[in-house]
Amino acid sequence: MKKNYFVLLLMLFVGAICYAQQDKVLKRKVAIGRFSNETQYAKSVFYDKENDPMGKQASDILSARLAASEKFLFIERQDFDKIVAELNTGGGVSQKIGADYLIIGSITEFGRKTVGNQKVFSNSKEQIVEAAVTVRLVDVSTGLIVYSGEAKGEATAEDKRVMGFGKTADYDATLADKAISAAITKLVENIINKCMDSPWKAYLLSVEEDVYIMSGGETQGIEVGDEFSIVQKGKSVKNPQTGLLIELPGKVVATIKIIQTLGDTPESEVSMASLIDGSIDTAQLEKYYITPKK
Repeated sequence: MKKNYFVLLLMLFVGAICYAQQDKVLKRKVAIGRFSNETQYAKSVFYDKENDPMGKQASDILSARLAASEKFLFIERQDFDKIVAELNTGGGVSQKIGADYLIIGSITEFGRKTVGNQKVFSNSKEQIVEAAVTVRLVDVSTGLIVYSGEAKGEATAEDKRVMGFGKTADYDATLADKAISAAITKLVENIINKCMDSPWKAYLLSVEEDVYIMSGGETQGIEVGDEFSIVQKGKSVKNPQTGLLIELPGKVVATIKIIQTLGDTPESEVSMASLIDGSIDTAQLEKYYITPKK
């Protein structure tokens, strides 16, 4: 009986370790480059495209929804034009922007209407706000759009009175927030799944006295003792149909082990590592990227 009990405890202990290892998530870095209001709503003579309240509102809602998943770190990059210029330069793009993915969004539809129903002893009035949001997810290491989606959301407020009694509903400004939030919520799961389906990557920044310095640190989930594979990038070939370059699968050439993490912010964090096996060309670090060891 005692032997069986010991075996059961051992199995539970091993299972807990395996679960903990499987549950470890390395956070992706995401930048919201632009969230614009493409509708005519709230645009007057003095409208400022660079300081659009609806666009900022949508960007904040999306950030909050993605942050709640605890799978992302957000990099503040609102200067969309500069990001596009960096994407067009090619090579080392992820390091320049400081993020793995760039989100570009638009509010494409927005409308408010009031509908009513008048009867002999009662009347009702309903405020309805509808919004449509479009989001594109760009892999900044390639500049390719890896996900594009559109969703619509609706929010309502009702005013119903019988024989002069009942609740009244004045103009409700929060309905705009709720409609945009409802539309964005429908897209969040797809964005999360697409980001997490792609392999986590980091990059070698420098090699100093046999110490390998890589991007990323503690806030991304990197810990002392973690081991990572160094992958040599595959050859880039041009797709004749699209004219785009496609990177062929790379090969693992070395393994490193984290010995220290440094940095105060997600943008400045780095990790120090030692080489366990394999070898790399330290004069051409741009040829490699880092992935979790399988």
